[in-house]
Amino acid sequence: MDLGWGNEKASKFLTNVGLITTVGPNGANIMAAEWTYYVSWSPALVSVHIGGGKTAKATAENIMATKEFGVSIAADDQNVIASIAGGSHGREVDKMKVLKEMGFAFSKSKHIKPELVSGAASLIECKLKEAVELGDHTMFVGEVLSIETDQSKEPLAYSFGKYYALGEMLHKPEQPILDKIEELKKKYEKK
Repeated sequence: MDLGWGNEKASKFLTNVGLITTVGPNGANIMAAEWTYYVSWSPALVSVHIGGGKTAKATAENIMATKEFGVSIAADDQNVIASIAGGSHGREVDKMKVLKEMGFAFSKSKHIKPELVSGAASLIECKLKEAVELGDHTMFVGEVLSIETDQSKEPLAYSFGKYYALGEMLHKPEQPILDKIEELKKKYEKK
């Protein structure tokens, strides 16, 4: 099956926005990657999925050449940065200069060359561990060298081409329901 980009059947997926920064043969670059997440706590590994072709080639080539990348998880007040980072190609536009001229700030990394996005919900420095071709994307798995999280910031949510702020936190079920679940799990335990 081929869903293709923009297929409404895939419209219920919700992701964050990873702002991926690199420095390499294509210069300093930033792109927005909606498929950015942890894949292991110990050791800490982060996965970034980058589509093939002209759209992400500058970022992918930079990562392959330098074996490092930054991940700034966009905060819910950074939709403009995400739109600039995701709205053009790194081979055609110096998106870092566009962002800086618009007044957005970046901070120096401790362990890698690429800068990170100031004010992001999380700042993660990665060393490339593995690159795996999966369908029309490459999964870049990075070993986390450093991570800082701003607990006062919420991540920007993204779904089907639209940005969202996280809403009301939903609580887990009440204790009587949790107790009933445990009772039923014991009743239907496989032996």
